[in-house]
Parts: sequence; structure tokens; C-alpha cells
Amino acid sequence: MTATTLDPRAALVLVDLQKGIVALPTTHPAPPADAVVERGARLAAAFRERGLPVVLVRVVGAAPGRSEAPLRSGRPPADFAELVPELGRQDTDIVVTKHTWGAFHATDLDLQLRRRGVTQVVLAGIATGAGVESTARAAHEHGYHVTVATDAVTDPDPEVHRFSVERVLPRLAETDTTDNILALLGR
Repeated sequence: MTATTLDPRAALVLVDLQKGIVALPTTHPAPPADAVVERGARLAAAFRERGLPVVLVRVVGAAPGRSEAPLRSGRPPADFAELVPELGRQDTDIVVTKHTWGAFHATDLDLQLRRRGVTQVVLAGIATGAGVESTARAAHEHGYHVTVATDAVTDPDPEVHRFSVERVLPRLAETDTTDNILALLGR
């Protein structure tokens, strides 16, 4: 679990740190959502301070295909997709709205990153085994170097979180803590 370097043109991608997702319960050993938000905000401040892109991803729908897992029923609250204010959204931030788990599918995220010369993405957010992992897979497949802040991701299912952090993400990315990633930024 060690990130070796951050490219000069890295971007931070914060996945689904929005009111409706942050409100979901998490269980140890997955970090609590408020800790993920706090660490995501620290990363965002450091990336902005260095003039590096910050991408705030929010989800407003779900893929239409059938699955065995039950879907949530009913309408989400009106503020479900609002980004949490703790992130300190800036006018320079890139906001991506998605309708599936991953931030690359059917969005302009790849175009936005390539226009800025981005070669690496640092990921944090919720849920580890869904939005974060799906975004990491796509970033890897698009040829980006990927780093995941493992203490800045969480999942409502602690077993899914553990499996993703220990078994899946290391095959797609370098993984490390928020503090160590901030140290690589020189902070």
C-alpha cells in the first residue's frame, strides 16, 4: 500500500460526495462517511492550491439493467445529488454528473481530463465497491495512472469495502493514505 509518485498533471476525482450518498450508513472497518468527506476536502484544497484539477462527481440515476440486488424504491430527497458543502466547491472545479456507477461512462470526464493534459487521477469517495472501483477500472482502461486514497473511500458494506481495497484496487492502482498522498504533493 504505497503510492510512489504523483504526476505533474494529476487530477483529483471525488466520487459521489453528495448529500444523499454521504447519508448512507457505513460500518467498521470501512471509514465513516464524515471522515471520507473531511479527507476528500483536504485533498481538494491541496490540489487547488497547486493549480491541479479537482473533479466533483455526482450521481443522479442508475443503469436500467436488471440485477438480483433490490433497487432502492421511492423518490430520493430533493437534495440527494447536491455536493456536500464541506468540499468547498470552486468555480474552477469540474463537475461531472453521471447516471451509472462509473464517472467515465456516458460523461465528458475523459475529454475534460485530456484537455488539461492529465495523466494521473487520484480517487476518493463513496462507495468503494461501486462508484470508486468502477471509476478506477475505467481510468486504468483509459490509460491514466491511478492512485486511490484508501482512507478516503468507504462503502455501506464493510466486506465489499475490504475486498475492493485489499484485492481489486491494488490491481488497478497504487493505494495509500490521504496523508501520504498529500506528502507526495509536497504538503
